[in-house]
Amino acid sequence: MSDKNRDGKRTARERLIEEREAQKARDKRRRTLIVAAAVVGVLGLAAVAGILAANMGSDGDGDDSANAVVTPKGTDPKGDPMIPVGAKDAPSTLTVWEDFRCPACAQFENAFRETIHELERAGQIKIEYHLATLIDGNMGGSGSLKSANAAACAQDVGKFVPYHDVLYQNQPPETDDAFSKDSRLIELANKVDGLVTDTFKQCVADGTHNGWVRKSNEAFQKGNFQGTPTVQLNGESIFPKKGDEQISPDNLKKWVAEANKGKKAGTATATPPASPSPASPASPAPAPPASSAPRASVPPAASQPQASVPPLTP
Repeated sequence: MSDKNRDGKRTARERLIEEREAQKARDKRRRTLIVAAAVVGVLGLAAVAGILAANMGSDGDGDDSANAVVTPKGTDPKGDPMIPVGAKDAPSTLTVWEDFRCPACAQFENAFRETIHELERAGQIKIEYHLATLIDGNMGGSGSLKSANAAACAQDVGKFVPYHDVLYQNQPPETDDAFSKDSRLIELANKVDGLVTDTFKQCVADGTHNGWVRKSNEAFQKGNFQGTPTVQLNGESIFPKKGDEQISPDNLKKWVAEANKGKKAGTATATPPASPSPASPASPAPAPPASSAPRASVPPAASQPQASVPPLTP
């Protein structure tokens, strides 16, 4: 074999060896890149998880104090999560389960507000308000939770009733989660004399009573109620009917009088009225028309039909 042929074969072998070494180097770089990408991906997922966790902790529901149950002032920390209104020794109890985003609740409250206040001021009834977050579960959002928390913040300073009424007078459409905005809740609080203070605004922003509201909603779910509003007089359902009688302001007065016959009225306590405030023009809460049948809001359950509520008689 000539020297030239040997040199050619050697050169070919060297080129082959060089190509193999180059391929090994490329494979090594590719594996390194794959590992690096995997590490970056894991770190990225961890970062996203951290962001999601942070957002879940500050999603507009306030600080929430790790879901601590902070009981509003004037309520029983060991009893049912409800807000009592009226004389403790009133002979009859009106129990109301409601959601500030629930249209049927607004129709009930706006139609029966004056009658309920009249009976409460006269010491004929005391009212137990239980706040639910049903519409948040049905429609999404957090307006039910946040407005209930704000109402509990108002309870802390003895202004639950007027703020409660203002919220229903200015209820947004069911699909509009306007009550999830602190600014809107505080704007409406300005309609109640003396309610808006730094303490109230902080209570709203922090979601101080969110845990308590959730506890109240859990009690609603466990109660197997058909929907909101659920209204009971001394434990008997009266909405939309009591027996065969349709609820109306006159019938409510009659039912209370029958229940209280021969009983002494409680020590009357005045319910502070809400400051005069027409419904917000942007989102009015219409009175229930006589020809329409509002529907109660019901828990999201495939097997549970939506409760039909006959028209209210103002």
